[in-house]
Amino acid sequence: MTTTNTTTTKKATNNTLTDDQQNFANALTNAFNTREPLTEADWSDYAPDENTAHHVQEAFTRLKKGEVGGYKVSLTSKQTQDMFDSTEPLYGAEMKDRFLKAPATVNLNDLMDPLVEVEMCFKAKEDLSPNDTLEDLMNKTTVAPALEVPDSRFKDWFPSLSKYMVMSDGAVSGLVVYGEEFDTNKFENVDALENVTATLYHDNENLKSGKSSEVLGNPLKSLQWLVNKLDEQGKTLLKDQRVSSGTFVLPPSLTKGEWHATFDNGLGTVNLNVK
Repeated sequence: MTTTNTTTTKKATNNTLTDDQQNFANALTNAFNTREPLTEADWSDYAPDENTAHHVQEAFTRLKKGEVGGYKVSLTSKQTQDMFDSTEPLYGAEMKDRFLKAPATVNLNDLMDPLVEVEMCFKAKEDLSPNDTLEDLMNKTTVAPALEVPDSRFKDWFPSLSKYMVMSDGAVSGLVVYGEEFDTNKFENVDALENVTATLYHDNENLKSGKSSEVLGNPLKSLQWLVNKLDEQGKTLLKDQRVSSGTFVLPPSLTKGEWHATFDNGLGTVNLNVK
């Protein structure tokens, strides 16, 4: 574990971390690179509130290689919010190389303690604004079927990791596999996005099905929440960035084999092979 600096540190500003917060971000980065997990009890005092957790996440993101390719939204159902003692979703940045076009192949040994989620992935066709209505967002994005693989730098993280640790850890960002992208306005109207059903399979075994209404009632509301949350923090969801908007089902653990999810409403199938 990184040694804590015992000297007095300044309160963090938008661009400045305390020594403890920087140590925490460094430890998350080391865990990311080595796949040696952290223990929550060692770090829980380093991000005791939302503001601090966002500072740590931003530092953790800066320490990763490459550029941000978009975001993931977590805790988009009451069930998952209750599990992590939250009253709203959380978001995390995903690096560009962590958005994979299906069919994709990943090595389980390159991950730590992954799950698999069934989601809809949006891509911005232009910068998105907090003034955008749900109809605007439908016209300004593409949508694709997706499998998100959340992963954590903490051991035994699901479902016991505390909310601020999840936030610090990039909302347990892992990777996102997305299928064919369609203009979102292929749907007749906003309400139609509430009625997408998807089924998750592992080695052709039907595991579970879920509906898009599990995602804040409508996945476009998840996207809108993210755009507004980013704006509160002085950020913009930029053209060509993608958003994994929230899971239709409570996620199982990712294991080796062939994973795929089928979506109705013409969205098709997304495939992931895990070696």
